[in-house]
Amino acid sequence: MPTPLETFESSLQDVESSVKHTTPQSLEATLKTVIERPAVGVQLPFEECSLADLDVALDPTPRALQTAVCGITTAVLGIATYGTLVLEATPTGSELSSLFPDHHIAVLRATDIVPDMETAFDRLSELVAAGRGDHVLATGPSATADMGSLVYGAHGPRTVTVVLVEE
Repeated sequence: MPTPLETFESSLQDVESSVKHTTPQSLEATLKTVIERPAVGVQLPFEECSLADLDVALDPTPRALQTAVCGITTAVLGIATYGTLVLEATPTGSELSSLFPDHHIAVLRATDIVPDMETAFDRLSELVAAGRGDHVLATGPSATADMGSLVYGAHGPRTVTVVLVEE
């Protein structure tokens, strides 16, 4: 039986998303290989990496969001069965960095991958109880078939890269 990590990676492939593996110590170097500029993002919860040092606009203006090619966020959960990312929505609009640019890079701790939606809801209820209640669930690049054939990037990112941080 596959592990949640193996299932998550397989599900990411199914939803046209890529994955990069790294460690906290190598996170900055890994991000350098995938960030496109101009880039916007949010402060990551890793002491070893500062997006400001990587020339990423933190707390971006509406103009910076419109012109950004790449957006970097943290995912608080990964749902293995769907390849879904759970992004925390903050009062400052951190989720916007995942929605406006063509390339979304989500940084996720491998320990925050859960096997299924039921487990995800259990974890989300803990976050809500702790006062962190607003979240966005994102599965792969934006896609629509409203007008016929499938089109990526109509209402959000065209590409998604998940950077998995393994301790």
